[in-house]
Amino acid sequence: MDQDSAHMVAASKVPMLKPVKFNSIKDAKLFMEAVEKRFGGNTATKTTKRNILKQQYETFTAPSSKMLEQTFDRLQKLVSQLELLGETISQEDVN
Repeated sequence: MDQDSAHMVAASKVPMLKPVKFNSIKDAKLFMEAVEKRFGGNTATKTTKRNILKQQYETFTAPSSKMLEQTFDRLQKLVSQLELLGETISQEDVN
């Protein structure tokens, strides 16, 4: 299965709540507002996601079988997602 087919299969499994025609939006600010409205979720969803990410961060381990770069990328992704949800993590804690 090529990459385009895999994306189409994955996209077909995602339920669409209501169609948003992103391609008709010409202004970047309006585009971002539409994306946030469509994919942002409500407060309860964000709280649940934040709690799950915090738990993953607190139990984060670096298995010896993984390369250092892969481990750093995983940690950085977790920290970035938490920051997007309003959580602040000090650099000292990350280190």
